[in-house]
Amino acid sequence: MTLLLAGDIGGTKTILRLVDGTEIVKGSQTQERLKTLYESRYLSGDYADLVPIVQQFLQEVKEQLGEHLHPEKACFAIAGPVVHQTAKLTNLPWHLDAQYLKEELAISQVTLINDFEAVGYGVTSLPESDILVLQKGQPQTDAPIGVIGAGTGLGQCFVTPLVNRIKVYPCEGGHTDFAPRSELEFQLMKYLLAKHRIDRISVERVVSGPGIIAIYQFLRDRNTAKESPEISEIVKEWEHQIGLAEVTVDPAAAISQAALEKRDHLSEQTMQLFVESYGEEAGNLALKLLPYSGLYIAGGIAPKILPLLETFEFMEAFSNKGRMKPILAKVPVYVVLNPQVGLIGAAVCAAIF
Repeated sequence: MTLLLAGDIGGTKTILRLVDGTEIVKGSQTQERLKTLYESRYLSGDYADLVPIVQQFLQEVKEQLGEHLHPEKACFAIAGPVVHQTAKLTNLPWHLDAQYLKEELAISQVTLINDFEAVGYGVTSLPESDILVLQKGQPQTDAPIGVIGAGTGLGQCFVTPLVNRIKVYPCEGGHTDFAPRSELEFQLMKYLLAKHRIDRISVERVVSGPGIIAIYQFLRDRNTAKESPEISEIVKEWEHQIGLAEVTVDPAAAISQAALEKRDHLSEQTMQLFVESYGEEAGNLALKLLPYSGLYIAGGIAPKILPLLETFEFMEAFSNKGRMKPILAKVPVYVVLNPQVGLIGAAVCAAIF
């Protein structure tokens, strides 16, 4: 048995999973081969750092499974940048160091990776039931994989096949320039430039959870459609709470849900522009990578707005690249449905490195 410890480490919660990775070490990369032995989650803010959480987790393993199981390798996916195997969490005063964790936890190998890099490792190990096909394309198993995911920000990475394993390359593609294609999108860009008093707009400011709110505010302020009292109140409360330690409302979720239920025209317009912008950026990434092994739409937003992604607008914006349209028709496009894809990816990373 090859015992692996996978972790999804965030500012709010930490999820740990002990995995039997024997088969994946042998070369199989399917989720069914990653046998979960025990899993638990913890409130990150209740602990001084990661070490006591792992120690408590391993004690729980012993109590629940009736035997002492100690992992040989560990990989922790971090909500923040990882530099030289050290990381400082974006929303938590933790400084993590792989060497320190290795020594304190007596684990022979500890790896820290960015949480979206973990998603890149995870998508290769998902069963068909965890994937929604938007475009079948013409898959090529020896080609790169692209991953894009809108959530709090806009993550992007790409994956290449190597002998008996894969390699994930993180990037900062979400911070490239937003490229308007229509007069409405040009007006959106001008609105955001003036609102934030900055000299450029990144695509992340539009294609993300905060981007949904920004699009709504833009359409609201130009009187595109009448606001509903319900959504108006939520957005105004959120605007009032900006800068506070705790924000208690989620306008992006409310707007997207209202659009899905077709009960607020302004929200529907907001999500149409968001979906088109998302598809456009997904197509941009596909042109740069030619990911004939698949382009995966991950992140927290996609599974919640599946009916909107399945509409004409997303794939039309994806493929609307002039002479390159026939090339993009060959790219398989998938939506990731499993919210724990990053935790799966951490286990895969621990197994193959």
